[in-house]
Amino acid sequence: MHSVAAYRDHFTAYLESKTRIKDPQNLYAPIHYILSLGGKRLRPVLTLMATELFGADYRKALDAALAVEIFHNFSLVHDDIMDAAPMRRGQPTVHEKWDINTGILSGDAMLINAYQLFENYDPKMFRSLAQLFSKTALEVCEGQQYDVDFESRDDVSIQEYLKMIEFKTAVLVGAALKMGSIIAGASQKDQNNIYEFGRNLGIAFQLQDDYLDAFGNPETFGKQIGGDIIENKKTYLYLKAMEKGTESQVLELAHLYSIKPKEPLGKINTVKEILLDSGAVEVTKTAIKHYTHTAFEILEKLQLPLEKKGMLQDFGKNLMRREV
Repeated sequence: MHSVAAYRDHFTAYLESKTRIKDPQNLYAPIHYILSLGGKRLRPVLTLMATELFGADYRKALDAALAVEIFHNFSLVHDDIMDAAPMRRGQPTVHEKWDINTGILSGDAMLINAYQLFENYDPKMFRSLAQLFSKTALEVCEGQQYDVDFESRDDVSIQEYLKMIEFKTAVLVGAALKMGSIIAGASQKDQNNIYEFGRNLGIAFQLQDDYLDAFGNPETFGKQIGGDIIENKKTYLYLKAMEKGTESQVLELAHLYSIKPKEPLGKINTVKEILLDSGAVEVTKTAIKHYTHTAFEILEKLQLPLEKKGMLQDFGKNLMRREV
């Protein structure tokens, strides 16, 4: 087995060897650009790790890992267009650096390229990987649509929100792990369990992201603190505050989420006070622990030696150990 850093290095080298700018340059240069912006490479690392956990050479999974990473970045390119986002990982987004039409077309090419990579596997494995990929890709699109719909709705339920983050974020984490288990020839039971491990960890990760967006350390979180509050995003924290808050807290929160002041600091601080005083923060922390614990319980069901289960558990703990 390798370390997470080693998997990341091996994957990055493979990605760089496979992503070249060719003609027409205005199609492929944006693809090269978004893939070169870095990021944690979390999902492809999981694919490589899972492959070796179940006894196969991680190199057999490099094309599947690359497909996962290309798809993830394709979704970011299109999400940035939908959100009119100017920056991604500290750099201009593709549609800002080029234009919207280029972003749409280059994103489309990335999705096709991701599918092409599965053609490098034998027919039976191609079918299994492509079926999982298609299911996951469609769920990610559904999650994005739910997210868009929620912007104009005032009646979003906790269950609807959890479904949205499951589809938009968590299913791709589960699929990345399951792809590795498919390539390694793991049993169907182990394939399903490692998917569920990743799915639950992905939900926990996104809930923690909601929390850190409001209460994280701006020096370590890597994003603008209070961004969700500024954009009036109905996160788990917001929904729980609306559910648990006093009448006056609910009215004030509803008002604050109907405005976008030019100087948002006062709004951010007031919302954070309501989130704390209403008990929404503690409930959110409890939910994060619940999904993390559920992921680790599923981990125990895997037919793997204890030291290999320990590697996945350590990965999960490190993933959730982001500074607040």
